[in-house]
Amino acid sequence: MSINLKSLIPVLHAEWTGSDNDIFVDHISIDSRSLQNGSETLFIALSGVNNDAHLYIHELIAAGVQNFVVQYIPESCIGKANFLLVKNTLDALQELAAYYRNLFYFPIIGLTGSNGKTIVKEWLNFLLSPDYNIIRSPKSYNSQVGVPLSVIAINEKHNLGIFEAGISTVNEMIKLEKIIKPTIGVLTNIGSAHDEGFESPEQKINEKLLLFKESEVIIYQKNILVDQSLNLFCAQYPLKNRNLFSWSFTDTSANVFILKKENKGELTHIQYQYKGAVFSLEIPFSDSASVENAISSLLVLLYLNYDSETIQNRVQNLYPVQMRLEVKNGINNCSIIDDSYSSDFESLKIALDFLESQQKKNASKTIILSDIVQSGFSNEELYSKVAQLIADNKINRVIGIGTTISAFAAKFSNGITFQNKAEFIAQIEHLNFENETILIKGARSFQFEEIVSLLEEKTHETILEINLNSISHNLNYYKSKLASKVKLMVMVKAFGYGNGGLEIAKLLEHHKVDYLGVAFADEGISLKNGGIKLPIMVLNPESTSFPSIIQYNLEPEIYSVKGLKAFLKIAREKDLKDFPIHIKLDTGMHRLGFEENTLGELIETLKGNTTVKVKSVLSHLATSDEVKHYDFVISQINLFEELSSRLISALNINPIRHILNTSGISNFPDAQYNMVRLGIGLYGVSNDPAEQKYLENVGTLKSIISQVRTIPVGDSVGYGRRFMAEKETKIATIPIGYADGISRLWGNLVGYVVIKNQKAPIVGNVCMDMLMVDVSHIDCKEGDSVIIFGETPTVIEMAIALKTIPYEIMTSISQRVKRVFFR
Repeated sequence: MSINLKSLIPVLHAEWTGSDNDIFVDHISIDSRSLQNGSETLFIALSGVNNDAHLYIHELIAAGVQNFVVQYIPESCIGKANFLLVKNTLDALQELAAYYRNLFYFPIIGLTGSNGKTIVKEWLNFLLSPDYNIIRSPKSYNSQVGVPLSVIAINEKHNLGIFEAGISTVNEMIKLEKIIKPTIGVLTNIGSAHDEGFESPEQKINEKLLLFKESEVIIYQKNILVDQSLNLFCAQYPLKNRNLFSWSFTDTSANVFILKKENKGELTHIQYQYKGAVFSLEIPFSDSASVENAISSLLVLLYLNYDSETIQNRVQNLYPVQMRLEVKNGINNCSIIDDSYSSDFESLKIALDFLESQQKKNASKTIILSDIVQSGFSNEELYSKVAQLIADNKINRVIGIGTTISAFAAKFSNGITFQNKAEFIAQIEHLNFENETILIKGARSFQFEEIVSLLEEKTHETILEINLNSISHNLNYYKSKLASKVKLMVMVKAFGYGNGGLEIAKLLEHHKVDYLGVAFADEGISLKNGGIKLPIMVLNPESTSFPSIIQYNLEPEIYSVKGLKAFLKIAREKDLKDFPIHIKLDTGMHRLGFEENTLGELIETLKGNTTVKVKSVLSHLATSDEVKHYDFVISQINLFEELSSRLISALNINPIRHILNTSGISNFPDAQYNMVRLGIGLYGVSNDPAEQKYLENVGTLKSIISQVRTIPVGDSVGYGRRFMAEKETKIATIPIGYADGISRLWGNLVGYVVIKNQKAPIVGNVCMDMLMVDVSHIDCKEGDSVIIFGETPTVIEMAIALKTIPYEIMTSISQRVKRVFFR
């Protein structure tokens, strides 16, 4: 894209402030942290409850950005850049995208639904790419922000678009429809996702259908609810010659009726009736969701008049869609970012931003990149843009694989290229991968998963998957509860509640939280060594750790006169001035902290002292999650107000005050003071069932089936023969046990795992490294995936059964279990 900035004034209803020269921009950005921002960037400063990008405009100007869409001009930036002043910057982004969309007239496929949008989008891209130059939403960019950013990526060489639209409540789809304006509409599966945002399933369907106001065809699976909504929709938004193109397993009136569906191992064979003829199709999946998504894709091909032979040849090559970027431990202290199923220009931008947010301290940055497909640019223009993108992101080494990228090797000053994957693998031992963060990004046809396997550190097959998107979602949920200017400390103690401290700390730093909290100094030192620059408070510092705390610029919580005097002694010896400390008051928890009778001695010890500075005063609520102890919490808050006020007045200081933990944020909003501390809520766990539905699961503990055997009646399983087979029983062994953090109390039919979406009860005692489950009712085999906890069972469900708390379940997972982070 190349847009004259002043031409946007009427489009955005903007007021112009800046130079009179003609200015063209070719990049739209909303992320101040991206290294891709530059002189030809138009930065749109979004402002919401969680953040205000206007605060970073001065940094962007210093980095070379000169063009902005803003709701106000920061005083320090007046006269230093070009500004389009608008009432609402999100509206402006959407208006810009709608204006840009109207410059193009090729077919657009628009997808919405509860599930399957991204998979159907990726499959349609694969199925149609031999015949079209396609622009599509990168990853799952389907939100009020993601959709306009996707559409703005269209260029003149594209002749088909595929965009998905996701909504969570009413009055959202009408905005996305103006941006996408699909000519072909696809309604995927309607499930329970985002039910809380709608009064009824009917309202949710009606809202989603608004995407298709101007679509010439709507493709959908027939059912009573959808049919009723479609009848009302077509009456309300009549369109001449609009087609309703349906499919069904049960309704013979559908345009495409599935006569037969038969599983054959990992494949599904269907027969379908269309226009009076019967056709066969083999789908390379056996699960029902994939089959339904494949049929939605089939209907698009039928609507576009593809013949049955072409359909079969292409559908049989469909593949599982990786919708995420994964961070894995690599060989020789490397980190691997696995994006090995996708190589297009827009998703490359996203992957490079993710690489920057996850880079290890002092590690060099490497990208292994295949030929890029479907850019819409000529190869000369494309690889010039790629080279510039890589230079902007300060990539230390580029490894290109493919004949096309090899032809443009000269554009990469720090690069080496190989004609194919086999040539690269033959030389892999000589490329000296060490202390690097490596982004592996390849088009599906290159099958770069083999490269990932070669570079990945080999560990056992039990992993804890951490969804970084869910952490971001939960963070923003709690941010939305905070009053303006209230700071946020996030607790990453206990290895990030078992989820991995450094990687989560990097994400939190990326989100610009104000503080991190750890329990002990070694946790903070590890984060500092990992490159974390945020201030870190140590909640339980031992006096022996004070020198290290000072050396690494950590900030200790001081909770006793003895501890304070010990720290002041070291501080004086090191000739410190205004070193930050945090004063802990005991208001009823009776764990750590200064009590009222020690406040006088605290004040006298600190008076006139210049070696330290009281950065904050805090306390801890004992029962913020229990309604029956409401009065006790109020008494704690009142005592905190009294004691902290006395301390502030006596010392004439202005510290940050904070007392609220996760439950306190929700239950006692009037006590937010200057800062709150977010703990387990970040990781998707709330003590309030009503609040729990708004949080997303973060951690999924997975393993595989090591072995399957069938035992006869009377045989036993495991130590102590605690399980005796009352009938012939099929037993699967899973390589995870109590040394990995699975409680022995979860065995003996108390707990279960999930295999093929079915519960498999744990039989016998949980062993140190293994557990056994009954899979008599499940069609499974060795190597199949096993869910230990995640969406089902949840850690909350496990905690209830084990008469403990979710904290214990999460923090018990051994560090020998590999953590895999993905977005």
